[in-house]
Amino acid sequence: MNGPQDLGGQMGFGPIAPEKDEPLFHADWERRALGLTVAAGTLGAWTIDESRHARESLHPADYYGSSYYEIWTKALEKLLLRHGFVTEEELARGEPLAAAPKPKRVVSGAEMPAVLAKGAPVDRPAVAPARFRVGDLVRTVQMHPTGHTRLPRYARGRQARIEIVHGVHVFPDTNAHGEGEAPQWLYTIAFDGPALWGRDGDPGLTVSIDAFESYLEPVPHDGE
Repeated sequence: MNGPQDLGGQMGFGPIAPEKDEPLFHADWERRALGLTVAAGTLGAWTIDESRHARESLHPADYYGSSYYEIWTKALEKLLLRHGFVTEEELARGEPLAAAPKPKRVVSGAEMPAVLAKGAPVDRPAVAPARFRVGDLVRTVQMHPTGHTRLPRYARGRQARIEIVHGVHVFPDTNAHGEGEAPQWLYTIAFDGPALWGRDGDPGLTVSIDAFESYLEPVPHDGE
């Protein structure tokens, strides 16, 4: 979706100012926010794609007015409400008022390091050959979806070249909404500066993104 998180190429938000020697956490509650989000993710009620969509679907004023881990906790509240683990009243009071649904699984603190190290692979077997090869010219589709997408707004409708063919992976645009994994071929594609920003683009600049096959259209060679 064209949400508040999609800031690539947008103007008016000021410069990026990395913090020198930035700590992992600026406050103890941030450490807890990360732990709660990761622990809740192991309940098996939602996918990482649904979790991302919960964050990006926050109201823009709420999103821009929140710190990184505030966005995480606000999205976690939405997910817990959506899947029936808490109620609005329980959130307001800060205490459980009834038994919550039984999760699909519970991971203990001792088990968590191994679970995180294992990860959750999203590569899948190919059922059809890749449509594109390394070196092919492609154009990203121009779209404005209402749901989740991994194609940034600034990179839509632009010409690029295939850099890497990654294999077949879970398609986040459907997986975020419980519509199945719908695996697709995934590519790294590279844009030059003018392709993204026209005459103001630096011709020596290259921007690469990962893009699913349904985001791409072939660019015919001259004479075809």
